[in-house]
Amino acid sequence: MATSRSRKNAFYAQSGGVTAVINASACGVIETARAHRDVIANVYAGRNGIIGALTEELIDTGKESAAAIRALRTTPAGAFGSCRYKLKSLDKNRREYERLIEVFRAHDIAWFFYNGGGDSADTCFKVSQLSQSMGYPLQAIHVPKTVDNDLPITDCCPGFGSVAKYVAVSALEASFDVRSMAKTSTKVFVLEVMGRHAGWIAAAGGLIEDHGIPVVVLLPEVEFDEKKFIARVDELVKQHGFCTVVVSEGCHHPDGTFLAEQGTRDAFGHAQLGGAAPVVANMVKQALGHKFHWAVADYLQRAARHIASKTDVKQAYELGAAAVKLALKGHNAVMPTIDRVSDAPYRYKIGVARLADVANVEKFMPPNFITKDGFGITEACKRYLRPLIQGEDYPRYKDGMPVYATLKNVAVPKKLPAFELR
Repeated sequence: MATSRSRKNAFYAQSGGVTAVINASACGVIETARAHRDVIANVYAGRNGIIGALTEELIDTGKESAAAIRALRTTPAGAFGSCRYKLKSLDKNRREYERLIEVFRAHDIAWFFYNGGGDSADTCFKVSQLSQSMGYPLQAIHVPKTVDNDLPITDCCPGFGSVAKYVAVSALEASFDVRSMAKTSTKVFVLEVMGRHAGWIAAAGGLIEDHGIPVVVLLPEVEFDEKKFIARVDELVKQHGFCTVVVSEGCHHPDGTFLAEQGTRDAFGHAQLGGAAPVVANMVKQALGHKFHWAVADYLQRAARHIASKTDVKQAYELGAAAVKLALKGHNAVMPTIDRVSDAPYRYKIGVARLADVANVEKFMPPNFITKDGFGITEACKRYLRPLIQGEDYPRYKDGMPVYATLKNVAVPKKLPAFELR
């Protein structure tokens, strides 16, 4: 058990695309660790994620005041820097994993908290396996985060509730604009949102239907059929005078090619996407002749802390805190989860999942969440989504602008020779 050890240090890192609430998880980790100073001496953060561990660029969070750490709860993005850097398999790149253990050993680190999505869960699991094989006592706990909401087992992922709220609100407001102008101007508005393989974010745009807005939702789970899509848009415009389309960046043709594929790939090997909205909008223009406008939510959707979901902020903090508590109880290679108890009233509890069951598994929209025509979301999906966007948790404002924290990020002195990333 961890509590039988002398005081050791913890390592925390942020990975992948940041969110409006990932810093709330960081706050949960650090504040909970500080409440157990008899066991956890300090929390070192990786500068720019896992790269910070490999290059021994550690940040001493102990140099930050309690107020500064508390302010992370209302600050978007990654306070310590994140990265898109996927460690290869142990067989192909054992060198990097051994370097991690070397750095952890040099800085007396006994706990590894990795805050990220599916690729991060995989890395966290591999590190836990290697530490055991090398005989180094390390507890690796994954802290879930992803706007895509595609981690398995957990009911939802921190970051998703806030991006869902932003997309739903933005789609609603833009739709009111289009409705005002539809008689003589724009009749179709297309909003492109994130979601490579899973359509959770686009699904959130479907909530505007309850506000009288005719909407078409294009999901990665449904193969794109241009003829059926054009027919549906035509039907809605004839009936209402306008319509809104919310398209996931991962929407694809029957042969698997993305509407928005650019032919390039990111650091994780994923196809680089961007441009589904203009593709879809031009289809409508060519087929129906309607004037259109389109927008790509891009970073705006995941950075919008000013309109974050209160539920999401709360859960992000709780899961960060839960990760530390699990480690102190002796858990290893696990991830704290949100376990939904009921929809209305919304109730949940904090659970735990084995990383062996989480790594490299994606959670997609279930069939009963998608309407039979493939262009909308069902009432079951709305019951799932509504609690996750509930509540407002506004940051403090000064001179009309939100006040966000910038940490000092004091470096921990290095002890090892330089390491070259390959």
